[in-house]
Amino acid sequence: MLNGLLALAHAAPDDWVLVHDAARPSLPAGDLAALILACRRDAVGGLLAVPIAETLKQSDGDCRSSRSVARDGLWRAQTPQMFRHGQLTRALTRALGEGFEPSDEAAAIESLGLHPRLVEGSPLNIKVTRPADLDIARAAVRMLKGAR
Repeated sequence: MLNGLLALAHAAPDDWVLVHDAARPSLPAGDLAALILACRRDAVGGLLAVPIAETLKQSDGDCRSSRSVARDGLWRAQTPQMFRHGQLTRALTRALGEGFEPSDEAAAIESLGLHPRLVEGSPLNIKVTRPADLDIARAAVRMLKGAR
């Protein structure tokens, strides 16, 4: 994450950067536009996310459900995430210097005590992490092509 920001030597600290995960091949164009519109005047920036609809279970470590977790207020983070270049660089540098490896850019921003805006995205913006995700991503891409 940080190396990409440092490579943007021409970027001013107040320039916006959008960080997108290459493992998300089916980002709807409307979601990108909504993120930019919602965050372009925001003091912190934000990220695409989807409210959790499923019941969440916590494992006991032995593949058994030990409890249900309330889903109220929980969102699945997506990319892109949109933050100011200087603030994101500072957040990542500080986090890594303190031995904290943020799971995404928003986590680094949150470690500064800031609260990124959540912009509702599409469930079609799937992250391909497991083999079965490829079929879902292919279907999402076909759906997005058909929507044009």
